[in-house]
Amino acid sequence: MKAMLALEDGTVFEGESFGADGESCGEVVFNTSMSGYQEILTDPSYKGQIVCMTYPLIGNYGVNPEDFESRKPFLEGFVVKECSRIFSNWRGRTSLGDFLKEHKIPGIEGIDTRALTCRIRLAGAMKAVLSTKDPDGKRLVKKAKASPGLVGVDLVREVTCDKPYKWENKCPVSSGQCPASSAGRRSGDQCPAENARRATHDARRFNVVVLDCGVKHNILNSLAAEGCDVTVVPAQTTADEILAYKPDGILLSNGPGDPSAVPYVVETVRDLIRTTHDPQGRRTTVLFGICLGHQMLGLGLGGKTYKLKFGHHGGNHPVKDLKTGKIAITAQNHGFCVDINSFGSEDIEMTHVNLYDNTPEGMRHKKLPIFSVQYHPEASPGPHDSQYLFGEFVRLMDR
Repeated sequence: MKAMLALEDGTVFEGESFGADGESCGEVVFNTSMSGYQEILTDPSYKGQIVCMTYPLIGNYGVNPEDFESRKPFLEGFVVKECSRIFSNWRGRTSLGDFLKEHKIPGIEGIDTRALTCRIRLAGAMKAVLSTKDPDGKRLVKKAKASPGLVGVDLVREVTCDKPYKWENKCPVSSGQCPASSAGRRSGDQCPAENARRATHDARRFNVVVLDCGVKHNILNSLAAEGCDVTVVPAQTTADEILAYKPDGILLSNGPGDPSAVPYVVETVRDLIRTTHDPQGRRTTVLFGICLGHQMLGLGLGGKTYKLKFGHHGGNHPVKDLKTGKIAITAQNHGFCVDINSFGSEDIEMTHVNLYDNTPEGMRHKKLPIFSVQYHPEASPGPHDSQYLFGEFVRLMDR
């Protein structure tokens, strides 16, 4: 079946459908990761976007039930050079094409993804339409121009959870096909990964509330692995409702779209910031923001955000820690950025910078237990250079 991708600037790409039959609109962006397509597909931060993979062959290890980063895929469409119909992996359960069909997401292959990527880099991320139904390129371009885009649109409401829930870290090989069995594990022996999980569970000390703006599962797993009891609450939860859980720490999660389009979360963050200040010097609630949560903290602290030309999407972004000078390779997925020069207070300082374009990637409050990063320390599938930040969160709670 034929498929077409039309951009708002009039560019039209013709290819073949490998996902669901239908039509969808969204902002088209490119992702430079060479693997991890399942995690990308199920990352709620991609709500409202059509993702183009720059690596040419996608789908060769299939899709499995363990690597979901949320309850379902949220992106609007998927673009690849070539989709592998044959997958080979011991955990693979279904093909990429069948997975997209199951979740009613259109995909297009066979187009020049290099040309599309260059187009986005030159002109910036654009509104687009991906269709298997309408063969008229000019009509699709008009539809793309008329689509809402991301600016000013509240997408958090569409990805957040419906009600609070407790998160339990699960054994990464809970599917029953533990690789330890191939190393001579006898029948009836306990899985070593499960033993480690139980040891962590027994040692839990800190109560953490996660404000769910589209949180990835591996953020929750990373917190649990650090010895935290994790409660996830919807994005509409007020500061008073969050504080009723008596948290040691609050994590503001990743999520999709424009941070300024979610004023109710920003107001909650402002209220939470006030709780971190204690004139008597007693231990207070620690705030940690990731990606959209970083941007929400920026707005809550009185700063501003702006839209990047084509955003940061991929698993190979170098970020420099301004305190240590160390450089970490990071996973990123965001189209907006905090303006570090917009804060009226000198108490806010930049802690990390992106070495590709010198945009701020982290900040902290000099006096209050508040810090955040723009990238994804939970990685999933990688790289894992920044996993230490969850330990830093725990250390702040432990003071």
